[in-house]
Amino acid sequence: MNILGIDPGSRITGFGLITVNKLKFTYISSGCIRTQGDLNDRVVIIYSGIKEILEKHKVDIVVIERVFMRPDRPNPDAAIKLGHARGAVIAAVGGQLPIVDYSPNQIKKTVVGKGHASKEQVSFMVQQLLKLNKAPQADAADALAIALCHSHHSSY
Repeated sequence: MNILGIDPGSRITGFGLITVNKLKFTYISSGCIRTQGDLNDRVVIIYSGIKEILEKHKVDIVVIERVFMRPDRPNPDAAIKLGHARGAVIAAVGGQLPIVDYSPNQIKKTVVGKGHASKEQVSFMVQQLLKLNKAPQADAADALAIALCHSHHSSY
C-alpha cells in the first residue's frame, strides 16, 4: 500500500510517500511544494505540484491534515488560506483516489505518543520509524508523519 501524506500550507505544502506492508514502512519520497505570488497563484502551484507527484508515483491513498484553528490564537485568515491549500490537493486528486484526513493532535499522538508533541519530536520519530539517515525538511517530516499515522489506523 503506497500512502501519500500531505501537510497543506499556502506557502509550503509538504508531501511524503511511504509503502506499508503489515506495519513495515519503506520510505519512497518526500519534499516540499514551495509557492509564491498571490493566493490564486499559490493554489495553482499546489494543484500542479500534487498532480506531478501523482503522475510520477503509484499512490493508493492520499492522507491530508485537517484544517485547525488554535483556540488560544484564532486566525480565521490563516484557516481560510489553509482551506484553499487543502482544496487544491483535493482537486488535484480529482476523485481518482480515496482521501482520508486526521487532526494534527491525532497525527502527533499516533507518531510520537502525545498530541502536543513539538515539530522536532515528530521529525525525530519519523526519522527513526523510516530509518532515515537524516531528518527530512520540517514540512516533509510532517507529511511523512501523516502517512505513518494512517498506516497505524488502517490494516495494511
